Amino acid sequence: MRFLHTSDWHLGRSFHGVGLLAAQAAHLDHLVEVVRAERVDAVLVSGDVYDRAMPAPDTVALLSQTLERVVDAGAQVVVSSGNHDSAVRLGFASGLLERAGVHIRTSVADVGRPVLVGDVAVHPLPYLEPALVADALGAPERTHAAVLRAALDRVRADAATRGGRTVVMAHAFVSGGFSSDSERDISVGGVAAVPLDVLDGVDYAALGHLHGRQRVSDTVRYSGSPVAMSFSEHSHRKGALLVDLGGAELVATEVDAPVERPLAVLRGTLEDLLADPRHTPAERAWCQVTLTDPARPLGAMERVRRRFPHTLELRFEPEGAAVPLRSYAARVQAASVVDVCCDFLDHVRGGRPADEEERGLLDEAVTAARVARGLADDEGVASSRGAGAA
Repeated sequence: MRFLHTSDWHLGRSFHGVGLLAAQAAHLDHLVEVVRAERVDAVLVSGDVYDRAMPAPDTVALLSQTLERVVDAGAQVVVSSGNHDSAVRLGFASGLLERAGVHIRTSVADVGRPVLVGDVAVHPLPYLEPALVADALGAPERTHAAVLRAALDRVRADAATRGGRTVVMAHAFVSGGFSSDSERDISVGGVAAVPLDVLDGVDYAALGHLHGRQRVSDTVRYSGSPVAMSFSEHSHRKGALLVDLGGAELVATEVDAPVERPLAVLRGTLEDLLADPRHTPAERAWCQVTLTDPARPLGAMERVRRRFPHTLELRFEPEGAAVPLRSYAARVQAASVVDVCCDFLDHVRGGRPADEEERGLLDEAVTAARVARGLADDEGVASSRGAGAA
């Protein structure tokens, strides 16, 4: 079996106010050509197909056209939902589409039911929100590790009766992976990571959620997003993974995606940045510029854009200043949502930090808000149906 592992398309995403749909369409054109040229048997899309639960019509049209073109190129398509997707909307007419070779799995009821591609059983696991699916899966705890472990128990039970090779698609943060700024926090109880050993025993784990292409182990990999969505990804090589399971050993080959416009992260004084010839390649890139002048230069953005016309973000961090100019967003960038809430509580109470009970209540509130943000009205329905069917 030869398959193309991809994920995190985030169709409809914008980047600092700039729409990415044209760049995403170019990548999907390239993906179809790879399917045709490499005689790919199946395209595996491991979640976050859309960027939001209610996608715009043009993004829905792009997905529809792409699925049709991939099937016409000779491959099946296997899609699982991610934490950005609406499970019900993405899964609409999935039973009908399956007859055409497009397998969309978004319900916990489908966990353990594989898609057969030749002699390989592909298990597409939708994003498993612990608060919604723990009971349906019989997980002992409402954590990411517990629900994914319970899902893998169903996968292994199927594999034991079926034999042959097993591929798992999952949308999760597995220990050993490296995150970037553009991924939505999925932590529960302050813990988002799933131990690597949860995926033991499968021939390949095609992961989604982390936007950098990376190898967690020989058989566990992230394809990464095909388009950069934050300046923290400026050094990433975007694309997909072409995976062969035909021989005795798994072979995964990186397939780079076309880059519509590169990213550049620049730092220095305004005069140095405007004069330094080393920055010539950045003149056509989307730029994040950090000025280190002791005083903020007048008309800084206008002057920066004369040389770097595609500058999207301008920061000021004067060197030698007694108090560095640092935004609130920068201060909380690495903190979890619960940590930010606890810091706020500490601040408004004049230095009395949240105790363990208060932190627990805040954690429950954050989890409930995340569910309500895009899951409670549709994934919740899907999960309750799954619970009845499981």
